[in-house]
Amino acid sequence: MTLDLAQFTAPMKRAIELAKQAATEGEVPVAAVLVDDQGEIIFEAYNKKEQLNDPTGHAEILLLKGASQKLGKWRLSDYTVVSTLEPCFMCAGALSHARIKRCVFGAFDQKFGAMGSLYNIPADERLNHRFEAISGVLEQECRQLLVDFFKQKR
Repeated sequence: MTLDLAQFTAPMKRAIELAKQAATEGEVPVAAVLVDDQGEIIFEAYNKKEQLNDPTGHAEILLLKGASQKLGKWRLSDYTVVSTLEPCFMCAGALSHARIKRCVFGAFDQKFGAMGSLYNIPADERLNHRFEAISGVLEQECRQLLVDFFKQKR
């Protein structure tokens, strides 16, 4: 069975809305949502490094913590993470530890990306869990959020 990437458009649009909210709060505009196989959003989060004064305050980390508490389990093997930006090595490692089914992301991150840009954590055979990584869903919109944010900062 071929995966229909269109099923991730609505969750990605929600992640983009959340990323815009992060930007209004002075955070780098990155957000993520956790969805089940029916496309229902289970949990959502956006970057809060500045607000929390926490270097681990990335959207994906906050998403995994919140979703695990909500669901009462840390193994999230039946779920997909949809993120506006390619997760970094910290987040990719956390996604692996959470045993997610897949990660769908919008824009590549050439400086920190760990799902194809600099590293490929999801496919690393040395790790005990591998998962599917899919890139490019609403890529231009996700990339533009970051371009606009950093242009305004400068």
